[in-house]
Amino acid sequence: MMKYLQNIGRSLMLPVAVLPAAAILMGIGYWIDPAGWGAGNPVAAFLIKAGSSIIDNMSILFAVGVALGMSKNRDGSAALSGLVAFLVITTLLSTDTVAMLQGIDAESVNPAFGKIENQFVGILSGIVASIMYNRFSEVQLPAALAFFSGKRLVPIMSAVSMLVVSLVLFFAWPVIFTGLVSFGTAISKLEFIGAGLYGFFNRLLIPTGLHHALNSVFWFDVAGINDIGNFWAGTGTKGVTGMYQAGFFPIMMFGLPAAALAMYHTAKTKRKKQAASLMLAAGFASFFTGVTEPLEFSFMFLAPALYVVHAALTGISLAIASFFHWTAGFGFSAGLVDFVLSSRLPLANQPYMLLLQGLAFAVIYYVLFRFLITKFNLATPGREAETEELNHETEEGTVTSENKFARMANVIYEGLGGDENVTSVDNCVTRLRIEVKDMDAVDQNKIKSAGIPGINIVGPQSIQVIVGTQVQFVADEIAKIRK
Repeated sequence: MMKYLQNIGRSLMLPVAVLPAAAILMGIGYWIDPAGWGAGNPVAAFLIKAGSSIIDNMSILFAVGVALGMSKNRDGSAALSGLVAFLVITTLLSTDTVAMLQGIDAESVNPAFGKIENQFVGILSGIVASIMYNRFSEVQLPAALAFFSGKRLVPIMSAVSMLVVSLVLFFAWPVIFTGLVSFGTAISKLEFIGAGLYGFFNRLLIPTGLHHALNSVFWFDVAGINDIGNFWAGTGTKGVTGMYQAGFFPIMMFGLPAAALAMYHTAKTKRKKQAASLMLAAGFASFFTGVTEPLEFSFMFLAPALYVVHAALTGISLAIASFFHWTAGFGFSAGLVDFVLSSRLPLANQPYMLLLQGLAFAVIYYVLFRFLITKFNLATPGREAETEELNHETEEGTVTSENKFARMANVIYEGLGGDENVTSVDNCVTRLRIEVKDMDAVDQNKIKSAGIPGINIVGPQSIQVIVGTQVQFVADEIAKIRK
């Protein structure tokens, strides 16, 4: 199970990599026009809409990314199938479709279906599509239906599978969503302890997208709290209104960037540059804009236990801020932009104390994350098993030209035994994953002469050739040889 979750985490790296750029675009746009969200400034509108085009469609990116990454050949038809699966379920369970199925007005449909386009459904769609690809991509249909054989069959089977999934969620989704709203209403009566519980479950539900149900109770006017609206309108109680927002600032501005630093410092030496590029961008997005998904999704599946620790620390932060009545608010998220904008509002109460709290949480996050990662050898970015055997030469990217990749591919493929021996070639982040007919026909010395860091025999017919972070280019050249 843990390995499967880590595979999902690795699959999410491709879509996650684009999120920090989108978050920064939105943050700058919101900084320019905090009141109108682009309505009062065309430059702000341009930046906000450019960023939101990615952030708002995160679920689709996850559907495509997971389908591609979890499929055995990482083929484009798998990615297309992920998109098909997502479109089927989100269309069938949209508010308008549910209204037709139930024969009622759209206004009467359970509000749960208005939140069906979430990250959980995106990941679920990708998983189903990858399963369909792995099962049906090589199926041969009778001659009359031959056009639909193989990879063309995958999106069809993905669509059919999502009919079943949609039927299950048609009944299950409202129960789950309504249950969370009821749960949120109950804990809202527990004062600072309730704020802490909310913070904990808010982060814990991020991977599923169900945190929106919980947020609606505390941030908006579902149960009469309306924390965000009242704070910005100045219609609440000083030191109380904003209690479900304030505790996020120390986490998003300080805690998570410190966690990113810890993950960078604990990355394998030969992967530090790659880890640094992701951690720097994601950490800055968290600090500046308060958008944490790029950072959280980078480790929540690779190291689930660490994510639970993060959720617990978030809960503690909200409880502390609420207990001492330190308040600040946000219209976008708990980053620097909103902190500066909200700190002068009438209901902001000693907001500078949130900065001091943030510095303390930065130390806690860094020390705790670094200790847990090294103590339990957690597979955070830069520490995945695939990267343990990389050498400095590959990390520095000494193999850069297309001709060099082609020469490497030729030598490696010849060492593997060529067409007569190789049955399949795939690649992960740093390795070629090859299936051969006869391992005795593999010339390891020949393969090593290509300048690769190492070879790993993982089975009687399975061999991995460690190339490095530029493995995709070598794999592409081998694919040309095999055509």
